[in-house]
Amino acid sequence: MRRIASTPRAGWEKKVEEVGLTWHSGEQVYWNESAFYEFSAKEVDAIEAAANELEKMTLAAAQHIIDNKLYSRMAIPEGAVPLIEQSWEAEPPSVYGRFDLACDGVNPPRLLEYNADTPTSLLEAAVAQWHWLQDAHPTRDQFNSIHERLVALWKELTPYLPGRRIDFCSMDDAEDGMTVTYLQDTAQQAGLTASVFPIDEIGWNGSAFVGPDDRPLPAVFKLYPWEWMVREEFGKHIAAAGTLWLEPPWKMLLSNKGLLPVLWQLYPRHPYLLEASFDGPGLMMSWVKKPLLGREGANITLHQPGRDFETPGEYGEEGFIYQADAPLKSFDGAYPVVGAWVVGHEEGNAAAGMGIRESAAPITTNLSQFVPHLFG
Repeated sequence: MRRIASTPRAGWEKKVEEVGLTWHSGEQVYWNESAFYEFSAKEVDAIEAAANELEKMTLAAAQHIIDNKLYSRMAIPEGAVPLIEQSWEAEPPSVYGRFDLACDGVNPPRLLEYNADTPTSLLEAAVAQWHWLQDAHPTRDQFNSIHERLVALWKELTPYLPGRRIDFCSMDDAEDGMTVTYLQDTAQQAGLTASVFPIDEIGWNGSAFVGPDDRPLPAVFKLYPWEWMVREEFGKHIAAAGTLWLEPPWKMLLSNKGLLPVLWQLYPRHPYLLEASFDGPGLMMSWVKKPLLGREGANITLHQPGRDFETPGEYGEEGFIYQADAPLKSFDGAYPVVGAWVVGHEEGNAAAGMGIRESAAPITTNLSQFVPHLFG
């Protein structure tokens, strides 16, 4: 695993915009192709194996949480419990997730957290970095079958979707909007009818959720956190409305940081895990304090002997977990996190690709940069 300086493609801004990545620059450049990460085939195999194993482990953890009624430890409201348990028993389809891993090319990948409900950086990983590879390094390879796997999954899910239709919604911002627009494209390539609109245009007509044209919504993919949905006014109608939601409500169990201590309890000292606890750092010398429902690196405390790093934010009232620090290796002053993508839940074959975000500090936040990769 190496970070290699690289000359950006001429007119790279236009090239990434042409594939949908319109938020490539902001407070700082987000899409960074002035460098790339190079892996060996063996290192890629290790990341793929870790993602497949973690997928199996997290599903077992979900069953454990349900069996042992651990909802209050995870700040899951009582009203959401029947929704979670009913969706788990019904086994509705699920689309994707992203395991964030600490990788250094030497030790086994370690799970930092699982973005199981509303993961972003999808378009960057599935499409933008693939086009970069074809332009800049056409003889090399990339761990990336995300696009093909998504199209294939939508074909598999067609029997679950009334009228062969799926509607997509998100908050009305560039990144979330383009992410669901990209997912819409994969669904249409699979032969489905699909539309996209902001989630605040979903209405309730007294018996069903409806879209902006007042048409009932039998199946919706929402890029919007379940922990927000169940606390909103219309959330009380979710169980009775008959809409199939993707991701399903049981993903609340896996997108919650409380998953991390549950995994450690079930698989203590597993090579892909870091020690984690609901009850404090215990004997950990270096640790990370994370809010149960935190997002984008907000309200994180990183404690190392003699120093602390903290990030601001609006989370934490729901409680925290503590996780052993996995010191991210610095590559030329940058700290990378590997996002290992899984599509579907086929045992042993869910891993579909990866994307890398790097930060100038050991905590990955919404100011991180996406950097492409290759191997071979």
